[in-house]
Amino acid sequence: MFQHLPLIWKNSVRNKRRSILTIVSVAASLCLLGVLGAMYQAMFLSESAPEQALRLIVRNRVSLANPLPVSYQQRIAAVDGVTEVMILQWFGGTYKDPANFFGRMGVEAAKLRRVYPEYKMPDDEFESFLADRTGCVVGRKTANRFGFKVGDRIPLIGDIFPVNLTFTVRSIYDADRDNENLFFHYEYLNESMRAAGSAGRMDSVGTFVLRMARAEDATTIARTVDDMFRNAPRQTKTETERAFELSFLAFLGNVKMFLAVICAAITFTILLVTGNTMAMSVRERTREVGILKTIGFTQEKVLALLVGEALVISLLGGALGLLLARGLVSVLRNAPSTAFDASRVGLSPPIIAICLGTAAAIGLVSSFVPAWSASRRNIIDSLRVTD
Repeated sequence: MFQHLPLIWKNSVRNKRRSILTIVSVAASLCLLGVLGAMYQAMFLSESAPEQALRLIVRNRVSLANPLPVSYQQRIAAVDGVTEVMILQWFGGTYKDPANFFGRMGVEAAKLRRVYPEYKMPDDEFESFLADRTGCVVGRKTANRFGFKVGDRIPLIGDIFPVNLTFTVRSIYDADRDNENLFFHYEYLNESMRAAGSAGRMDSVGTFVLRMARAEDATTIARTVDDMFRNAPRQTKTETERAFELSFLAFLGNVKMFLAVICAAITFTILLVTGNTMAMSVRERTREVGILKTIGFTQEKVLALLVGEALVISLLGGALGLLLARGLVSVLRNAPSTAFDASRVGLSPPIIAICLGTAAAIGLVSSFVPAWSASRRNIIDSLRVTD
């Protein structure tokens, strides 16, 4: 087989236009397949970071739109295994244009680095943030996106809350993941609500973030917290940070099924395209197959040659598609996150292996039937010239 690789290569590119078009078709399909696979892995298969595994999110059992009383915080903090509890209030709002989306959340500033130790910022800048009630810290990705610098002022027009807030950037934090948020003092929001006469929204929060001493205690602590408020007017739902993130994907519907259907459709379509190409190629070379048999090529060698040509074309298309997918994934990783953290998207070795395996399978399946038929055709039939 290997001694015939030069022959396989020459036959693969003998019809350059057809070969290029087939390779491009496979590349486009495998590119999309690779991007979807990377997104699927980032959404559902990526492991929690060590610091993320130590956090739980407590929210209203009914909906995120229903707040919880601030008074719940002290009771949650008393649970065994909980080392810190911090208010995390989504503000929303609009920065210049509704399309300028990024997280804007009120927190207890003094607890921010204890709950999120992976957020790195200079100590002096963090102290400046603590001292300024209207100060905020911004993730590096968002700061680069909008050109924010320390000392800049960021006005937000309220939508969920009937107040407009203006913040001063006191620090820009760095993190491997989740570096797109803006954090500000929860007290600033609470005081602004009082000044606006919206007392009904004061002293209530959307979520609490609690930090545990051990990740192994997550299930026990979550059950304890929820049982504590089982008979309260506002019941809680406590879940891991990873599960909380996945709950946002659930708003989009059955994302897993959606991605699986698209991948199946892509694979089936490119299988038809490649199969048609190989069938045309084999039909045009009937006499050539007969000559190969005449000079001593066995049926198995003829079959291997024809299938090998399809594998070469498919694998070339797969490799080109993965190069394109790598570029698209890089763009996606730097794009603003919405339903999930886009910074996690990447072409991992398993995704690369799956895509190349799919390309090889497409080449094998699409070529086997016409190649098998041609390899077993009688020599006389193969050499017969039809007018």
